[in-house]
Amino acid sequence: MAKQTVRDLGDLAGTRVFVRVDYNVPVENGAITDDTRIRASLPTLQHLIGAHGRLVLASHLGRPKKGPAPELSLKPVAARLAELLGAPVDMAPDCVGPEVKKRADALADGRVLLLENVRFHPEEEKNDAEFARRLIADSGATVFVNDAFGTAHRAHASTEGVSRHVKRAVAGLLMEKELRYLGLALHRPEHPFVAILGGAKVSDKIQVIESLLPRVDALLVGGGMAYTFFRAQGLPTGKSLVEEDKVDLARGLLQRAAGKLKLPTDHVVAAAFKEDAEHRTLPVGETPEGWMGLDIGPRTAEAFAREAAGAKLALWNGPMGVFEMKPFAQGTLAVARALADAPGTSIVGGGDSVAAITQMGLAEKIDHVSTGGGASLEFLSGDALPGVECLQEAS
Repeated sequence: MAKQTVRDLGDLAGTRVFVRVDYNVPVENGAITDDTRIRASLPTLQHLIGAHGRLVLASHLGRPKKGPAPELSLKPVAARLAELLGAPVDMAPDCVGPEVKKRADALADGRVLLLENVRFHPEEEKNDAEFARRLIADSGATVFVNDAFGTAHRAHASTEGVSRHVKRAVAGLLMEKELRYLGLALHRPEHPFVAILGGAKVSDKIQVIESLLPRVDALLVGGGMAYTFFRAQGLPTGKSLVEEDKVDLARGLLQRAAGKLKLPTDHVVAAAFKEDAEHRTLPVGETPEGWMGLDIGPRTAEAFAREAAGAKLALWNGPMGVFEMKPFAQGTLAVARALADAPGTSIVGGGDSVAAITQMGLAEKIDHVSTGGGASLEFLSGDALPGVECLQEAS
């Protein structure tokens, strides 16, 4: 079911709005190295500011182990957000407590307060009911907006628990976009529908494969996960990554796929897992003993590109090889170019897939670049996401 969004809220003058954003951005020596996630939140924030709301923003950053950690403070985010909004952003010293209440009470219409990292409190990840209540009570919010799709698969206090303490709980514009595009793949795909899956392990993608197989016209598999399927076919895999306990599962998936599941026909193999290792391109049936496959080959990349070009809906999640090493990045880059050039609707998710698209300057040519790695996978697996389920249904 579709969810209510910030567009359904109307004028918010005098209303405090608790907005869960995803500002889990890379920070090095106090400087943000990639502000993509901050920029992704701007449409929602600008809409709420235009509606005269008083915004209290909450996010996590990293995984603090023992309470507050200065290197995981959201202070650099507050500074960058102020630059992007062209307006002041107040920074709270905590996410609950009297100082938060004082600053929230002082907010004027259209102003923004950013709370400190919610994970500085262990109660956040435990979805502690009292902590969720305090987040809302101290912020004085009566409306909850969840725009953090990347954390929507976690039932945490700031993503799900707070929804029980407000009058309204709705989706932000980024959340709405994620649900709309990923929903195309899951519920109403145009055909031909082609999915390209990569990454290291079959175990990470089992549920997605099983969910997508009945829906797709072709499911193209690359990356390390392909070698478990090769082993299931009796092909030599050398020292390539193989999940031995998943070989029978892979064999069963191949049988059930009825020809839909397509594997690489050639690959780049190396003598060692090193960037400067000796490497060569071979058919997949000729993997030398002691060598390992680290990328799809050019014939496979070309075949995958043809499939994407003929698709009305193309979905890509996961790299085709060891993308971090230049000699083994070509397959991933070729798929990135293919998705950017595909005439149909294109959806890209997963860290390395998004990195490839971004690195090549192709993000603008993709219809939807998902911000949620784990959340995207769980959604595509057909799982309910707590941070979505708690939002009010559209009428």
